[in-house]
Amino acid sequence: MSDIPILTLNGKDYDVNQLSDAARAQVTNIQVVDAEISRLQQQLAIAQTARNAYVAALMATVEPAEAPSAPVTPAKKSGKAKPAKP
Repeated sequence: MSDIPILTLNGKDYDVNQLSDAARAQVTNIQVVDAEISRLQQQLAIAQTARNAYVAALMATVEPAEAPSAPVTPAKKSGKAKPAKP
């Protein structure tokens, strides 16, 4: 297994050790920016989770769960309707 750092750019492999100083500096810049993007994505996930919790808490405050009630049972029907008294 080779320990030579390889950069793949547009489908072409480059030996990082053979790149110019300016090119290696750009590779380093890209690595730093990629790490920052990853950190920011983690921060965004944390913020979205917190927001979801706040929305759930707000909903529980604004629309509290209804108290449980006795089950509603339909009235029993008789086979014949009784005429109303005059």
